[in-house]
Amino acid sequence: MDGNGRWAKRRFLPRKAGHREGVKTMRATVDECFALKIPYVTVYAFSTENRNRPTEEVNALFALMEEYFNEFLADMLQKNVRVVTMGDLSYFPQSLRTIIEEAKQKSKACSGGTLNIALNYGARNEILRAVNKAVQEGKAVDEERFARLLYTVDMPDPDLIVRTGGESRLSNFMLYQSAYSELFFVKTLWPAFGKKQLYEVLHEYAARDRRFGKVKS
Repeated sequence: MDGNGRWAKRRFLPRKAGHREGVKTMRATVDECFALKIPYVTVYAFSTENRNRPTEEVNALFALMEEYFNEFLADMLQKNVRVVTMGDLSYFPQSLRTIIEEAKQKSKACSGGTLNIALNYGARNEILRAVNKAVQEGKAVDEERFARLLYTVDMPDPDLIVRTGGESRLSNFMLYQSAYSELFFVKTLWPAFGKKQLYEVLHEYAARDRRFGKVKS
């Protein structure tokens, strides 16, 4: 969900205004995906690299999450959506962790879709975490076993990954799981991403020929 800061800058607004609009876009996009019966949606809300931003901006992001997550996650629960996370939550303030953990516990039995929120997440850290788990167990692992050591243990690999904002890179996002994902890099800044852009991506995805290394007869 890239482009919040640039969206704000072009409007001579503070960066936190862009993040606020970005949260609104996230809610609308998630709602639309689940309305379309897309069973798994992952949002990259806060990366391990985001910790390197100015302290004032990081604290503003924490405050924004606390402000919106209560209502947002309660709405997911009401819509029968299971909430899970990937990443190290210990970095966040206790008050925010409590909100997130309560939503995860309360929604465990929900069956209307799964919202996976990447928080303090980085794919390299995730892979190293899995490697260390395997080493501690003292067992060799194959692909299936290794996948069970990742945060996404009970989720399928993503079919498509969308990055907004015009940059054409994954930026440490789901590097192991994205081996056969369809990648979409759109120029639209995240706060301006709406139904039109979402449906354009979905229509192009539906037209792609996914072979997974095989040859179709």
